[in-house]
Amino acid sequence: MRTKYVFVSGGVISGLGKGIIAASVSLLLESAGYKVTPIKCENYLNVDAGTINPIEHGDPFLCEDGTEADMDIGTYEKFLGKNLGKENFMTLGQVYQSVIERERKFEYEGEDVEAIPHLTDEIQKRWIDAGKKTKADVIVIELGGTAGEYQNLFYYEANRILSLKNPGDVVHIHVGYMPCPPHLGEPKTKPIQLSVRTLNSMGIQPDFIVARAEKSMDKRRKDRFALFCNVHPEDVISAPDADTVYRVPLMLKEQGMDMRLLDKLGLEKKKGDLLEWTKLVNRIGEIKKSGNKVNIGIVGKYFGTGEYQLRDSYAALFDALQHAAWHHGYELNTKWISAQTVEKKGMGTQVKGVDGILVPIGWGERGAEGMIEAAGYAREQKIPYLGLCYGMQLAVVSFARDVVGLKNANTTENVPDAVDPVIHLMPAQKKFMNRRAYGGTMRLGGWDATIKNGTRAYWAYDKYDGFINKKTELTSERHRHRYEFNDKYANAMEKHGLVISARSVVENLAEIVELPKDKHPFYMATQGHPEYKSRPNRPHPIFIEYIEACINNK
Repeated sequence: MRTKYVFVSGGVISGLGKGIIAASVSLLLESAGYKVTPIKCENYLNVDAGTINPIEHGDPFLCEDGTEADMDIGTYEKFLGKNLGKENFMTLGQVYQSVIERERKFEYEGEDVEAIPHLTDEIQKRWIDAGKKTKADVIVIELGGTAGEYQNLFYYEANRILSLKNPGDVVHIHVGYMPCPPHLGEPKTKPIQLSVRTLNSMGIQPDFIVARAEKSMDKRRKDRFALFCNVHPEDVISAPDADTVYRVPLMLKEQGMDMRLLDKLGLEKKKGDLLEWTKLVNRIGEIKKSGNKVNIGIVGKYFGTGEYQLRDSYAALFDALQHAAWHHGYELNTKWISAQTVEKKGMGTQVKGVDGILVPIGWGERGAEGMIEAAGYAREQKIPYLGLCYGMQLAVVSFARDVVGLKNANTTENVPDAVDPVIHLMPAQKKFMNRRAYGGTMRLGGWDATIKNGTRAYWAYDKYDGFINKKTELTSERHRHRYEFNDKYANAMEKHGLVISARSVVENLAEIVELPKDKHPFYMATQGHPEYKSRPNRPHPIFIEYIEACINNK
């Protein structure tokens, strides 16, 4: 059969949940028996998301192949339960780079290279190639940003051209915001109407309108959209705020969107089986009603944007913690603790009511001493602790200072000439740093490791199916960092009770450190990023065991 294309665009404001809609549509199509590959198109000129401050654009999502992508790729992985990679993510930076490189090689044979058609041809080529590589029946393409922005114009033009080339094989879903001003007391349809008019001005008529709002849409609003936006009333979909994003596919299905979508694509209407997904959503609802909560204190440095706090800087981490909490029948409650505040006021003033402490990913000197103090406080006070990447490195620094007695221990990331560099730059990374080659040059993607039998890490990985390869006895985690545990200090650390429970197959790098169960209820830190492999119906073992320890600590 011919490849089908579903575009998902956004209108009125950013951050509406286009990614959730794209992931939900992908799930509905896959449940109906069709192979789907989702693609996220970003507007920025960065080649990938790896060099972007997480406060600016959220937590970059790390793929198994090392691609540093937008966090919507993580949403797709969680909904579809499969690994995605570089073919599922593109930026305008990649597009420009490819076109310019091709021009430099004289591959355009003397043509003057222009935005249209050459940029739009490159965009379409990437969409088509992704479908071929993954052998997809349907490609779901999320257009980043908001309709009307000049940055994403070429994506919309490529959408229009592809629609002309493939009549009957392309559907466009427009997700817009329907506000309900408190002083009026009724939802207003005009913002989405104007957004659709912007789409029309680019030669695109949406097939579906998904109206995001605080509450469900009534018939009057649906009829207004149908009249002024030139769509059938049954193609206007209500998407009110939900108790969990995992309920959204069921909300769309209840309104018949899956059957309407298959009809518009000319595909056989197979009824999708969402039985397991429904069980998951119902369980989440029951847990929320139970009132059971586990409280985790996260000592980080990327919480603030202006005078506001944001979740997106640690999106994958929050999801992984929530998945593990649901596994135990608990709802997650997080306390965001600024590492810089810890430096000023101490850790003891910040941890009231928390059942566990976690230090996540981070970069650079700002707030590092606060994170080191948090790792030490959790160790001394016997509070369950989990360190991720930077949280592992700084836990090692804390142990070296307080237990081994190396008072000047540090990471060379923050103190290049540290007296005791217990964390140091990977030798292979020095050449990149010397020439300021930051993008895509870290230890990235999945790395195999051996886990020491008898350790808490081995117990966790071995306890749940699929996390240790039974043939090779290896496990794998995704990585995104340059600095490593300095093996010159391994013997001294181990003599004082630190357990190196996992090492990489390549280069024998320390991957996981922990304290024995008879010394601490739960103290573990990993150089990898297990949060990127967590799924709502398949939480990661490290998070499952950590949350269990936190619940026991209540």
